[in-house]
Amino acid sequence: MQNNLNKSAASALFNWHYKKKELTQCVDNISKSALAFFEAHFDFSVPYIDTVHESSHDQTVKFLFKLADDHKVETVLIPFHNKYSICLSSQVGCAMNCAFCFTGTQGFTRNLSSSEIVGQFIQAWRWLAEHRPGDERILNIVFMGQGEPLHNFDAVKKACEIFLSQHGTSIGTQKITISTAGYIPGLERWSQDIPGVNLALSLHSPVEKKRNELIPINKKYPLDAVLAFIDQIPLQKKQFVTYEYILIKDFNDSIDDAKQLGALLVGKSAYINLIPFNAFPGSVYQQPDLATIDQFKTVLDTFKIPTLIRTAKGDDVLAACGQLNSKVSQARL
Repeated sequence: MQNNLNKSAASALFNWHYKKKELTQCVDNISKSALAFFEAHFDFSVPYIDTVHESSHDQTVKFLFKLADDHKVETVLIPFHNKYSICLSSQVGCAMNCAFCFTGTQGFTRNLSSSEIVGQFIQAWRWLAEHRPGDERILNIVFMGQGEPLHNFDAVKKACEIFLSQHGTSIGTQKITISTAGYIPGLERWSQDIPGVNLALSLHSPVEKKRNELIPINKKYPLDAVLAFIDQIPLQKKQFVTYEYILIKDFNDSIDDAKQLGALLVGKSAYINLIPFNAFPGSVYQQPDLATIDQFKTVLDTFKIPTLIRTAKGDDVLAACGQLNSKVSQARL
């Protein structure tokens, strides 16, 4: 039966589920034999919206999604300029155990499938259409939610292919960013298999001892090796690498830290996002004061590196950078 399927059925399915964001079975322009095949071999289910938290400070929305096996992940809609970025999760938990990240405290359970990743996008879009009609403009996708995206490469790659496809959601390559703690095996594949998609590296300290504390994987894949690998990747037009730097009070926020960071990245095709640490339950770290944050940026400006201080959004519902933890959200239900 599969060999007799009309190729137009694939286009019809993509249009129905990814462009129109429909959850019911597509019957338009689909033959009876194709429908029977789909019902027998395809699963069109998406993650279930278990809980929604809306920030009282801004328009940020955090979703707790329930998966078919009852595991849960979090996804965040981040508002900017009358549209949204969506922060997607790629794993249930995370194996990287980064000290600044609440997700790391829950450990790693499993990878998400590509359908579970894309399903987060579809469900978030549908929620906006229902609850904020006219606002369903999700124009940027960042893989910065729960999990190390390059540790789940195959599913993330397939999800990106759907997002990028003209038959899918038609998101431009420059509108998708994949974050990594510096997982070199995934970086090697990313450079070959997902061309054009932007990369964000969790850098957080140019000092090896400090980065080892914040990002344990640095002991296996040191920053020097990670940067050397990134430097040799030929970037396409409008493609860029962002270096994420979480500022932690009295740990990596000194003038000397800023000078070392600037010296490390000067001359590279680099952007720096400065992220004041967002507290979470049990964390020993604190956020620097505004004067220290501004002073850090001023030092980086002398190196002529484009630097942005990222304002926390959704921190009142634990939706800001580093605050996602689906076990905690589940416990609060």
